[in-house]
Amino acid sequence: MKQLWLFNQINSDLQRVEKELHAYIETDFPVLDQSAVQLLEAGGKRLRPAFTLLAGKFYGYPIDKLLPVAMALELIHMATLVHDDVVDASTTRRGRPTVKAKWGNIVSIATGDYLLAKALELLAQINHPDVSRILAEVSVEMSQGEIQQIKASNDINQNLKQYYYRIKRKTAMLISASCKLGAIVSSAPRREVWALGAYGHALGMAFQVVDDVLDVTAEASELGKPVGGDIRQGIMTLPLILALSRSKEKDQLREILTKTEKTDGEVAEAIRMIKESGAIGESMHYVDLYINKANTHLQELPNVPTRKALVELASFIKARKF
Repeated sequence: MKQLWLFNQINSDLQRVEKELHAYIETDFPVLDQSAVQLLEAGGKRLRPAFTLLAGKFYGYPIDKLLPVAMALELIHMATLVHDDVVDASTTRRGRPTVKAKWGNIVSIATGDYLLAKALELLAQINHPDVSRILAEVSVEMSQGEIQQIKASNDINQNLKQYYYRIKRKTAMLISASCKLGAIVSSAPRREVWALGAYGHALGMAFQVVDDVLDVTAEASELGKPVGGDIRQGIMTLPLILALSRSKEKDQLREILTKTEKTDGEVAEAIRMIKESGAIGESMHYVDLYINKANTHLQELPNVPTRKALVELASFIKARKF
């Protein structure tokens, strides 16, 4: 797991989340145990547990209540990743072989189902109606977002409204829930629960747009997977949508993006056209708008060091290279 300096005030508890997750997903079935551990050890930034813990920092930090929520959120996120790798036929994630690559689709789906079931088990222990309701709603929306993305594959006629609705479901809602639930179990005032949820939503939107930009601009070694994956899979991201209306070579770009199967050369050519269209800079402008909106919501929260950490985390989301 990559620890961020921005998480200094919660690092010890993030490490506790990591340790508890390893213990919690242990099972007597060797393949299931190995596949779940493989996914967990692929790491990531553990943003969702971190947001939960940071939200709790504003309101007395009841770690025993925050810990199971943070774990449940990460398990749900991990389950979506392993299912995504099946849908996307991904062989690497964060520089490591995916569960799909090592064990195939059947084990991947079983692993995702197992992690979701373990998250449900945690929710039963939390025994808070708002936590269960919010996570159930978010899980339904995320599933619908995935179906929406599959249905729209290679459809170059998608507009910005459709894109934003899709990434809200795919990414922003779970990050928003992470912030909101950390506040709820810490007994935050209702208005501040809303403000933290709104911060998380705006930051989640920014996070996904940056992800989509990195898929075109990053180095594969930093990204942990091949670049151009969205182009190969026919996923219409913001840089692609903008480039289709702005590129001087839009007809050639359109021709590549509508193909079900694309060669490496075609993907590289599409990346070149997207970069030359100015779509990357314009996409990052939208990131700025979302980050500014996120920071505005933070002004409703107590002026404590954690608020500054959340502002800095928003800046990191924009500047990250992985």
